[in-house]
Amino acid sequence: MTQPHIPHPDLPPPANAVGAIGWLRRHLFSSPANIALTALALYLLYALLPPVLNWAFFDATWRGDSREACSGQGGACWIFIRTHFAQFMYGFYPEAQRWRVDMLVLLLIFGVAPLFIRTVPAKLKRRLGLGLLIAFPIFAFVLMRGGILGLAAVETSSWGGLLLTLVIAGVGMTGALPLGVLLALGRRSTMPTIQALCVTFIELWRGVPLITVLFMSSVMLPLFLPAGLNFDKLLRALIGVTLFQAAYMAEVVRGGLQAIPKGQLEAAAALGLGYWKSMGLIVLPQALKLVIPGIVNTFIALFKDTSLVLIIGLFDLMNIVHNATTNPAWLGFSTEGYVFAAAVYWLFCFGMSRYSRNLEKRLHTGHQR
Repeated sequence: MTQPHIPHPDLPPPANAVGAIGWLRRHLFSSPANIALTALALYLLYALLPPVLNWAFFDATWRGDSREACSGQGGACWIFIRTHFAQFMYGFYPEAQRWRVDMLVLLLIFGVAPLFIRTVPAKLKRRLGLGLLIAFPIFAFVLMRGGILGLAAVETSSWGGLLLTLVIAGVGMTGALPLGVLLALGRRSTMPTIQALCVTFIELWRGVPLITVLFMSSVMLPLFLPAGLNFDKLLRALIGVTLFQAAYMAEVVRGGLQAIPKGQLEAAAALGLGYWKSMGLIVLPQALKLVIPGIVNTFIALFKDTSLVLIIGLFDLMNIVHNATTNPAWLGFSTEGYVFAAAVYWLFCFGMSRYSRNLEKRLHTGHQR
């Protein structure tokens, strides 16, 4: 009687195909061209990284309270950043009133944190989200502006630094997305009047640079207003930035809408759903999921474009840093200031990018497994 055939167990993969060695072979040394590029990258790191590290860390000056402490040092003078740090964060906001900004930041952190916790009930998340979108901006403006309830009035012209950058970017992002969605739906509408209005709006705002929009909102708009009627300079900038970014957002959303098969609308109609329910429950969730990279790209561009508000006399982070570098007492340390500003911009932009990647992965954007 023959013995049954018993297959041998699978052999382990070769040692040079798994682990760190396998990763290096696949990504850095998989072909002669990759080997050459890897060697070039290593040479550039060897040539550039040590001087940068020496300037930024090892030879840098960290202690002191004046530029004299940096004399004779070959590295960066981070005393310049430490001396002006509060100004970079708050602008010209009065020091005695900065607790208002700190309190708002803490409230925002505690209000947003539950939205990223999966165990929090969806009903509570909806309420928190609605409160952050409607109630929090009003409360934040009243608290920061003051003038009521015994709070000292702080003009918006005193706002600046990272505070102003976040205000402009936050309001622009919050307002541009829903307005862009409505414009995208209007551009695809079968009603000629609505379609023409949306197309005109989108093409008009996309056809002019943002710096022109800011200039018109600050300088030209007051000329067309009735005598005695005037809007706050920051409010005019916020409206201009929101409308400008909404036009770009509309085209991003429209791309997502065009990617949804027509059968989705037909299936919604077969279920008896009207236009708005079909869009809100069937089409838009899929379309927005597909264009998450485009939406985040628009948000990142908006965050960096806030530096253009200098044209109307507002000093955001970049402009407040530049203003500090022109201080006669700190001439010659502009590199440290611009490196600090670049690091802050990169931190926020990279954070938005990473969050969008995680959101795509969680929602399986593009129907990928």
